[in-house]
Amino acid sequence: MKIKPLIKNEFGKLSHVILGTAEGFGGVPAIEKAYDPKSKEHILKGSYPSKKDVISELKSFKEVLEKYHVSVFSPETIDNENQVFTRDVGFVVGDVYFEANMLEERKGEFPAVVAILNELGIDESKRVKVDMPVRFEGGDIMPHNEVIFIGYEEEPDFSEFKVSRTNIHGVNFIKDKFPDNEVFSFELNKSDDDARLNALHLDCCFQPLGLGHCLIYEGGFKHKKDFDFLVEYMGAENCIEITQQEMYDMGTNVFSIQKNVVVSNSKQTRINNELRLRGYIVEEVVYNEISKMGGLFRCSTMPLCRIG
Repeated sequence: MKIKPLIKNEFGKLSHVILGTAEGFGGVPAIEKAYDPKSKEHILKGSYPSKKDVISELKSFKEVLEKYHVSVFSPETIDNENQVFTRDVGFVVGDVYFEANMLEERKGEFPAVVAILNELGIDESKRVKVDMPVRFEGGDIMPHNEVIFIGYEEEPDFSEFKVSRTNIHGVNFIKDKFPDNEVFSFELNKSDDDARLNALHLDCCFQPLGLGHCLIYEGGFKHKKDFDFLVEYMGAENCIEITQQEMYDMGTNVFSIQKNVVVSNSKQTRINNELRLRGYIVEEVVYNEISKMGGLFRCSTMPLCRIG
């Protein structure tokens, strides 16, 4: 099989995706090795998810993807490595795959994803690997047709917070790579210790949808002007604002299979009802255990090709 990567937005009809795996999960990490506040919280409470439960939730998500005839690939198992959140490892914008320059602790995840790219015959000329000082992760990079939205942090916040994953050098790199796209970048609120005050990535507080709507959380943005800009850009009538509790439960981190089909956590009753009222088919999947690790559906997927 050989494919050409192509991602223009978050909601074109999905044909190929890399879905995370928990086969080599590795158990509960030591608290000092947790790199987000939600994981820390559940480690301390003794409620960190089990390998069995995470595998079960990923399986349910995969079944929904395959229901819509999506080709789903999973990374080869790397023992004692949490490989659930593939969006952090890399992402596609346009016809180019970008390898994220992410936390040093997670770089062991790269080889299993590269093996899939090789298997699919994705040309080396369409793969980009960046060096310091450029830093970015896929959760912060959001293509939207002629526009690219990016979440990031300026200094000193970028260096101060471990949950800061994309810097201004990453923003400028994307701008240079896509001169024909307009790039809008937004600083996010960060906390290494309180998940209710932390927007780990842009997709934790904003997500555009295929029928012209978006999910958005005001408290995720460091500057109110950025939230106001997005509301005006998307149209106030098209914005589904979520609460702090819904943000904490990863309510914006849904995943679009096509324009009118959205995968969402079954516990997000209000959000799911709002989406249905606006014309979406909502495929509900239980993803409560995975949410304890600070990510949800968008985080655990790396779309490679969307048609349209």
